[in-house]
Amino acid sequence: MDQQIVLSPVSLTDLVNEIVRAIRADMDTAAAPQPEKLLTRRETAKQLHVTLPTLRDYTRRGYVKGYRMGNRVLYKRNEVLAALPQIRTAKQARG
Repeated sequence: MDQQIVLSPVSLTDLVNEIVRAIRADMDTAAAPQPEKLLTRRETAKQLHVTLPTLRDYTRRGYVKGYRMGNRVLYKRNEVLAALPQIRTAKQARG
């Protein structure tokens, strides 16, 4: 049982070091996910070019989703931008 089986001409420590180096390189190139930007009601209304009561109406109707943080309502920027086509369609349907 003292026999060694060699499957590769590379030593075990060299193999481990190469794997560690490859993983570190992969982790360095992988970008950390960007945190979602949250907008206040005023910022969201300004982004959509609507008034605060209109933004409240859009939230109530489900065009944009508001997130309650304490006594504030915040909106995810990506969701607001994604809702723009639906809001434009709703405006055109009104008149």
